[in-house]
Amino acid sequence: MKRIFLLGSYLNPLNMKETLVKIEDIIERRIPVQHVVINASKINLMAEDAELAEIVNAAPLINADGQSIVWAGRFLGYDIPERVAGIDLFVNLVEQSAQKGYRVFYFGATEEVVSAVVEKHQAMYPNLQVAGYRNGYFEEHESDEIALSIRESKADIVFVAFSSPKKEYWIHAYKETMNVPFVMGVGGSFDVVAGVTKRAPKWMQKTGLEWFYRFVQEPRRMFKRYFVGNLRFFKKVIQERRSN
Repeated sequence: MKRIFLLGSYLNPLNMKETLVKIEDIIERRIPVQHVVINASKINLMAEDAELAEIVNAAPLINADGQSIVWAGRFLGYDIPERVAGIDLFVNLVEQSAQKGYRVFYFGATEEVVSAVVEKHQAMYPNLQVAGYRNGYFEEHESDEIALSIRESKADIVFVAFSSPKKEYWIHAYKETMNVPFVMGVGGSFDVVAGVTKRAPKWMQKTGLEWFYRFVQEPRRMFKRYFVGNLRFFKKVIQERRSN
């Protein structure tokens, strides 16, 4: 599988269709795989956290979640076909699972949200096989029990709705215990699907302004991540361009 290295991270420059084909192959192989996505914020986190960087770069499949990664990659001379946003991949995988008969497990968010997501997906896809679901509120000592329950569910795919870097750490630590072919961190996707938070309009997604839409929704919480973080990311891109 083609792979490039930019801004401290590996990346598989795939479009959505190619990504779904790769995931199908991963599930058929039955070897536990941790999937990750990168965006400007993740690149900044990886620069500060060597262990996170190691976890991300060890993942066999890494997609460009943010439009910033696509633009930065092209600016640095790489051919990156498109953004494969985590939430879009999540939605597409649920549909694919209903078609292929894959068993899916939902893990994260509040009990109300995760149950709403499961109910919505089952209504949309009557053939969808839900292996199970669990909210994301637990004590660390419960992690082994949770991972074992996921293993017993015989899931083919697990969607983990935590924030970064918690989801990367947790999946990495319990991937083998879960013994699930494909485990994917989906961040706040459950909240979007359940209607708790709104996603930016399509035109903002396509023009790379989805971050600004999120900032407007939660300016205090998102100021450091987006304004300070985006400036740091921009500096990294310029530095890498000059060093090449």
